[in-house]
Amino acid sequence: MAQITVDEILTLLDEHHLLIRSQFDNSQQRFQSIAYNSKVVSQGCLFFCKGNFRAEYLADAQKRGATGYVSEQEYGHVTIPGIIVSNIQKAMSLLSAAFFGFPQNNLPTIAYTGTKGKTTSAYFTKSILDRMYDKKVGLFSTINTVVGDRPEDVTKSSLTTPESLDLFTNMNRVVQNGMTHLVMEVSSQAYKKNRVYNLHYDIGVFLNISPDHIGRNEHPTFADYLHCKEQLLVNSRTCVINADSDHMVDVYYAAKATSQPEDIFVYHRKGSTKNPELPEDFMYESLADSLTENIIEISAVSPKAHRLGIDGTYHISIPGDYNEGNAVAAAITSGLMKADKKAIAYGLSHTVVPGRMEIYPTHEHGTVYVDYAHNYGSLHAVLDFLKQQSPAGKVIVITGSTGDKGIDRREGLGKAINESANVAYLTTDDPATEDPKVIADEIAAHIDQKRIAVQYIADRKTAISKAIEASHPGDVVVVAGKGHDAFQKINGQNVPYQGDAPIVSKLVKGL
Repeated sequence: MAQITVDEILTLLDEHHLLIRSQFDNSQQRFQSIAYNSKVVSQGCLFFCKGNFRAEYLADAQKRGATGYVSEQEYGHVTIPGIIVSNIQKAMSLLSAAFFGFPQNNLPTIAYTGTKGKTTSAYFTKSILDRMYDKKVGLFSTINTVVGDRPEDVTKSSLTTPESLDLFTNMNRVVQNGMTHLVMEVSSQAYKKNRVYNLHYDIGVFLNISPDHIGRNEHPTFADYLHCKEQLLVNSRTCVINADSDHMVDVYYAAKATSQPEDIFVYHRKGSTKNPELPEDFMYESLADSLTENIIEISAVSPKAHRLGIDGTYHISIPGDYNEGNAVAAAITSGLMKADKKAIAYGLSHTVVPGRMEIYPTHEHGTVYVDYAHNYGSLHAVLDFLKQQSPAGKVIVITGSTGDKGIDRREGLGKAINESANVAYLTTDDPATEDPKVIADEIAAHIDQKRIAVQYIADRKTAISKAIEASHPGDVVVVAGKGHDAFQKINGQNVPYQGDAPIVSKLVKGL
């Protein structure tokens, strides 16, 4: 049974130089549960005072049975003792791991970071390892959290990387359910907010980086964004790096800070302009690249890559040349986890990712694609690929951008539309406290409206419907941004939303 004593807490906090003082007299007092939400507190609970905290939350926690709290300040209006720390987020991560007996020590873990491709790469990897290890692989992704092999063990995710207490709760469930491996996405915000403090990975994968998540509620600068993403490799025993992205020399040296060169694997596409400062371990090339067939060949270059034994030709289930590098990353990481070529081949050819290049054909109109693409890199990749596949038809895109964060995304989405689309329907996408029309105007400012027809329709379902109905055979309609998301974030509320994919699925019937 998970539990922790005051003595264990103080020792751990002191080791990490987080402890300021303790109000406890009994060092052997035990806590039977931990929480940061007062509504879920039970008897014998240690309560964390974090985030936009109000004193009444702690009073409520005490009424519900909390017998101690951890905070960056003292609260005199309660009678339960507290432990005062210098950083509550770091403390919560440390103590959550300790409370559950450090479940990460019993769970070989692969972690992915990157501006785009994390989810697809994670699903590729889970598919391979599921084949190799009899579906005993956990998954923490932007879309789903999978803690076991039963249907009830799969839930929708609310964050790419959850709060540390939730993360270690789920990690413990993965271990208790007999899973043998874990594949997870790690966001830059997870490091910015110390959600994964002191968590180390067996394999860390850096897919790419481009300007994103820069804004008042995220990263103040690109340098801060890059630094936070690099921390994944600093905290990984073995590192895998995609050389076909900017800033990869910086990323490589970040990996070398804590990993030996023998434990760093670098891959790139054949013919790409790889920086000569980077080593070369794997090279891949596309043998077929269409909507119906995606085939790659992976070749080992270095001796350590040859020893991995994953050279070969592989069929990929998901279309798009931009998904090929994700498949290579998954093949390398799975090989490092002792997956054989048969498992890799099966996994790559049978992966299904909800909301990633989902195809919905129609009889009288264009072909509709639903994709989570929400920044320049991902939207450009999708639109450019589909434009090549349907050169005679129009590329029609429905998209919007989030409010209160990632302000630079708006310019990026406009640029992607400007480069590869013919028609754009701008609409609502998690506007938060901002006016969605203002967000749409900022996207439109980067589109040449003499070449590209642009209109704003606030209601997302209406925008999707009008775009599909206006399309003709041979056209491509891309519904970008929300995939299967079941809500819109508006003024601090999660407003129910059907989801792009369910809406499209119903609309195309009979079309």
